[in-house]
Amino acid sequence: MDESAAVAPAVQSILAAARERPGGTERVSVDARPIEPAFERALAGGRTPLIAEVKPTSPTTDGRRADDPVALAEAMVDGGAAALSVLTEPEHFGGSPEHLRRVREAVEVPVLRKDFVLTEAQLDTVAADLVLLIARFVDDLPALTAVAQERGFQVLVETHTRAEVEAAVEAGADVIGINNRDLAALEVDLGTFERVAPAVPSDATLIAESGIGTRADVERMRGAGADGLLVGSAIMDGDVTGNTRRLTGATEPTS
Repeated sequence: MDESAAVAPAVQSILAAARERPGGTERVSVDARPIEPAFERALAGGRTPLIAEVKPTSPTTDGRRADDPVALAEAMVDGGAAALSVLTEPEHFGGSPEHLRRVREAVEVPVLRKDFVLTEAQLDTVAADLVLLIARFVDDLPALTAVAQERGFQVLVETHTRAEVEAAVEAGADVIGINNRDLAALEVDLGTFERVAPAVPSDATLIAESGIGTRADVERMRGAGADGLLVGSAIMDGDVTGNTRRLTGATEPTS
């Protein structure tokens, strides 16, 4: 785990909780819905490939949405989302494994588990199509990536620097996210993606994360090489279907 640079107190609190969180008692085996065909279907339908996030709250947003997660997920799919992300972190993001389980049963698109997963046992908490591993905080990224893939998960490795991209590639990740949010200061800079993206191999699926709120942001990230975009707050704040449709460019319901 690379904690050579200080992280924001909110992130320290999240990590402390993650280290104490137990995993599942039985090994999970997943028949995953891969992300790449979902992105291809979105493009074929004239939509920007978007992973829309069911995120009740977060340390960087005000308030909390208490909507049923399945209703939110279905609204996002109606808005043209190619895939979904569901928070399973309870203390700071208001998520739960049960939210993910219910959403994945209700939709046909791939579903990403968004959490601070640090141990192999935590992979066995709930089935998902993709699981997020944050390069900065995982002690042995190649080992955790391998055991996740053995369970059938597609692994999205989140990075913020070129060095972390190199670590993700060495770990065997074929889906790489670049987070525009600096977890040391919780500040967002869309230029991060533009600076780091050239380090990602052309055969990897590349996701832009954080700070994307407008069609101009979408076009900027796509122009810099993003195959898809992960968006949470800009969708959850207000009309979920309308916000998703605005960012995907969908002209009519897709479900």
